[in-house]
Amino acid sequence: MAGLYIHIPFCARRCLYCDFYSNVEMRYKEAFLTALLKEMEMRRDYLGSEPAETIYIGGGTPSQLTAGDLRRIFDTVYNLFSIKEDVEVTLEANPDDMTPEYVKSLRALPVNRISMGVQSFCDADLAFLRRRHNREQAIQAVSLCKENGLDNISIDLIYGLPGQTAEAWEKNLDGAVRLGIPHLSAYHLTYEEGTTLNRLKESGKIKPVDEEISLSLFSVLTERLTEAGYIHYEISNFAYPGKISIHNSAYWRGKKYLGVGPSAHSYNIESRQWNVSSLIHYIKGITAGAPAIETEMLNIPNKYNDYIITGLRTMWGISLSYILTNFGKKMQNYCLKQATPFINRGLIRYSDDKLLLSKEGIFVSDNIMSSLLWV
Repeated sequence: MAGLYIHIPFCARRCLYCDFYSNVEMRYKEAFLTALLKEMEMRRDYLGSEPAETIYIGGGTPSQLTAGDLRRIFDTVYNLFSIKEDVEVTLEANPDDMTPEYVKSLRALPVNRISMGVQSFCDADLAFLRRRHNREQAIQAVSLCKENGLDNISIDLIYGLPGQTAEAWEKNLDGAVRLGIPHLSAYHLTYEEGTTLNRLKESGKIKPVDEEISLSLFSVLTERLTEAGYIHYEISNFAYPGKISIHNSAYWRGKKYLGVGPSAHSYNIESRQWNVSSLIHYIKGITAGAPAIETEMLNIPNKYNDYIITGLRTMWGISLSYILTNFGKKMQNYCLKQATPFINRGLIRYSDDKLLLSKEGIFVSDNIMSSLLWV
């Protein structure tokens, strides 16, 4: 299988914490769309003969595009690429963009999954994060999607906000559970270099939560969602049975994918590629027939490390026999040797050829993964 990722760089405004590539200059929309469609034409052979099982339109804020804009993109995709009949097609959206008219317009498109950046069901949190929507708009957006047959919904939530308590976080999760949302991604607030959030931290205006609180919030997350019937299939991702994200799972399981649009990444087993993180330079490069793309060729240690980092964070874990077949006996022995101390401490479970993080191991997953990497 293979996947297609389409990056839409436009946002109405930048959120406090965001370090994804985005641009508020909507006047470049037409030039961007022209370049995007041309890039797909130029790179139509990247996936070879493999059909795309997933199409993911992310950003930025893809819901800043009209249904007509999206139709142009889909027409080009279906004209250029081999697409599976039961393809998963995800559109990222902001709740305040999901008006009755907009949601209804999506019914005429191949979109069958919506991923919404809700981030919180608490208005105070949303104001702090400088989100454009409020709690009621988020709830209304979910209802509108369901009313229009778009019931395969995922939402993002953020926890670990300054001053957040376990009780407040559990109340937030209860809001999602009551709505019956089938997929949920929950991320700890991070202070990325260059963001407004990080500048506020460095100036002393806000203080991050400490590690003990972070762990308690993560415990609330896993316990509340497991109790509600969600499968914890990746460190930050939870889904009802049958609603695991095919697209995201493909990333973690080492499948091919083509990424188009500024800052988009691609992977074809043998190399990684990424487009320039600049809308202007992206448009200029594509227009001139010389896309600004960097490439990293992958050797065996690179591929082994990628497998460790992506596989260990999922419920499928990593397979020692896979390591033997693809990377050799030396790396298999090394992996088991490095994992043994964590197995003995109950942080990794070793069962039926698989190494999997235990519940306790998830708390220190970064340390475990770094210890298993080939250096």
